[in-house]
Order: sequence, then C-alpha cells, then structure tokens
Amino acid sequence: MIESLIEFLQGLPVWAILAVTFLIAFIENLVPPSPSDVLLVFMGSLIGMGVIGFTPTLTVATVGSVAGFCVAYALGRRYGEAIAESRWVPFIDHDTLAYVERLFDKYHGLIIVSNRFLAGTRAVVAFAAGVSKLPLIRTVIQCSISALVWNGILLFAGMHVGQRWRDVEGYISAYGWAITIVLALGFGYWLWRRRRRKAEEVDR
Repeated sequence: MIESLIEFLQGLPVWAILAVTFLIAFIENLVPPSPSDVLLVFMGSLIGMGVIGFTPTLTVATVGSVAGFCVAYALGRRYGEAIAESRWVPFIDHDTLAYVERLFDKYHGLIIVSNRFLAGTRAVVAFAAGVSKLPLIRTVIQCSISALVWNGILLFAGMHVGQRWRDVEGYISAYGWAITIVLALGFGYWLWRRRRRKAEEVDR
C-alpha cells in the first residue's frame, strides 16, 4: 500500500502533495494504524530534493495532526459515556472512565505532549482526552507542540536520508511495536489488578 501511495504522490503538483500530507496526518488520528510516519519521512525526502518546502510541509502536517486530534477529542467528549453505558467495548465502563480521568488529572500535560511519540495510541489518547473533558484550548496547544516536534523530526530525517528514506521504515516500525507492546502490557496488568480486586471484594 505504501509503495502505491508513493507512486501516486510523485506524480502530483506541489499543492496536491501538501493536501495529501494534511490528509495523511489527519486520518491517522481516526483510523489507526496508519503509515503516516513513514510517509512523512518520504515527504522529507521530497523536501531534500527541492520538490516541496520544509515550512509549508511541516505546517500542513501539524495542522492535519491537530485537526484529527480535535475530531477524536470531540468524539470522546460526545460519546464516551454512551460507550461506557452500552458496553459496546467490554473493557470500557464507568470504572475505566474514572481511572482515565484520574490519570489525566495527574499527568494530562505530559500525556498530551508525548502523544505523538506514542505510536499506536494517538487516537486512543485523543479520544480519552475528550472523555475526560480536558480544557480544549490548553489541550490543543499541548497537542500542537507534540505534533510540531514529532513531524519536524520525521521530515528532517527524510531530508537527510534522501533516496534511502525506506531505511528509516524499519526503525519506525520497531519503535512503534516496542511502544505498543509496552503500553499493551501495562494496560493488561491494570486490567488484571482491577479484576483481581473486584474478585477479592466479592469473596468478602
């Protein structure tokens, strides 16, 4: 799929490449997993070849990331309670929402700022931020900082590896899997502790 997208991008004018850059950054917040990081590295290689400029590409990618985050935030704010009550998702209930809210109350700034660096969890973090009803303006500013830095790193890497941009794909994939596994293990441990605590309360 990535190769087909790249062939498609190479035949587009500058304005269309920027529009696709926006869509790539926007969609990954709503339909994970997405190859957005790899594609942004490729965009960086186009910057290195002089096809597009660094500033407009970084700006468009960051706006797309923030816009996608805001949509996921709005969905969480609007439908988070409904999902918990309907039990559509087995591990999302009122206890889970309460835990998420406590987590955001304590670490909200750190979680949002590090959001872009947590591959595989970006949509979840954005949705959870909406569920927790974090202040929108402050959250958007923190999200913008995170997106600006992460997108800048990817574009900068693409500029310097040039035609070898595919070499970065393996590192990004390994990084994404490592982060996802660590977070999944942490979440699984939390679920186990929660069920064990409930079982102990029933036994009493």
